Amino acid sequence: MKFGIFYEHQLPRPWTDGAELKLFQDALNQVEFADQIGIDFAWEVEHHFLEEYSHSSAPEVFLAAASQRTKTIRLGHGIVLMPPGYNAPARIAERISTLDLVSNGRAEFGTGESASKAELEGYGVNPDQRRAQWRETVEQVANMMAMDPYPGFEGEFFSMPARNVVPKPVQKPHPPIWVACSNRETIHLAAQLGIGALTFAFVDKEESKKWVDDYYETFKNECVPIGHAVNPNVAMVTSFSVHKDKEEAMRRGLDGFLFFNYALGHHYSFGEHRPGRTNIWELFEGARDAIGDQMERSLGGIGSVESVREHMQGMAATGVDQTVFIQQGGKNKHEDIMEALDLFANDIMPEFKEHEAERQKKKDDELAPYVEAAFKRKEYMKELSDDEIPITHPYGFDIAEVDESQLDESQKARLAQMRKMRKATEAVIAKS
Repeated sequence: MKFGIFYEHQLPRPWTDGAELKLFQDALNQVEFADQIGIDFAWEVEHHFLEEYSHSSAPEVFLAAASQRTKTIRLGHGIVLMPPGYNAPARIAERISTLDLVSNGRAEFGTGESASKAELEGYGVNPDQRRAQWRETVEQVANMMAMDPYPGFEGEFFSMPARNVVPKPVQKPHPPIWVACSNRETIHLAAQLGIGALTFAFVDKEESKKWVDDYYETFKNECVPIGHAVNPNVAMVTSFSVHKDKEEAMRRGLDGFLFFNYALGHHYSFGEHRPGRTNIWELFEGARDAIGDQMERSLGGIGSVESVREHMQGMAATGVDQTVFIQQGGKNKHEDIMEALDLFANDIMPEFKEHEAERQKKKDDELAPYVEAAFKRKEYMKELSDDEIPITHPYGFDIAEVDESQLDESQKARLAQMRKMRKATEAVIAKS
């Protein structure tokens, strides 16, 4: 089993000068340290307007910064919001490819559609169409990264002419694709499309195994890849705070994890929010006793070395490929996070790393014939022949028709230079 760390960049009120600066710098230090101790993935969300819960609206910037402080850790969007109201599809392809280049081939392309009213209405995205928009844009962004040129597209939610979308990623045909999954239905869809399931629901061991088994059974029998490569993997997010003393681990990590879920519920389910004014942390503190330990089944990642090891063994037994830690939640302290990661790497992780290469090879060998069959079912976007690629002209193409009487001397000189270059180019084309 592999391991990842996960960032919402939570910042509960009250906010002090420099708090956001410290939040981001601490997170970069944590990712750098995670890379040094052998953690496999760092995941970063994209959210907008969700105060206190998530101050991560530009994950591509954070991940690019992290890429320059790390060497081997995979850098994952967990996730990019795919409806065109949030991000133009070509811009997504450009950003993912650029991250892959600056990280030397370590980008993971996580995708999602969003569900919060604040975000959907803030960007003018129709909530009833968000799943259809996600599906259309994921397929086309994959095509943009893999095809040279991209043939163009007339879709239901976005259109663009033929263009060569550059740069192209290091990983060919494109980085691994994932989708955020909060229920079994979406995990089933991920398997059908041949992409990784980045699961954010907190379920017990028995339910987790059902989710994982359903994913791989569906992948083997129903997969038609949405991209040009498949990524058959299930990652599951869990709570995290480990200390040699269980009570100290709870003291350091419990409230942070409970706030994570409370703030999520505030923005997505039950909260009344006045932008810039509502104090979610204050509401959480007032409701803390009523909340109690209602999420006890989700606290397996918070505890002593022995209890967290047992929790990880349970996760591995379900067939989960990667466990992802929510270590930065609420007001969890940077120093405590670093100490917990260090303890985990020294006292727990080696057991799971020892046989990971063997597990991965066995899995790859088992899935190989199913992957081959899946791609036989895929209908690829038609490549353009050279003669079919449309020629584009700049707005200034008709320079022969320009009225020079309307130009000043510098503009006339520039026009003469353009005409000279055009004439020379026409001569080169004529010879060829």
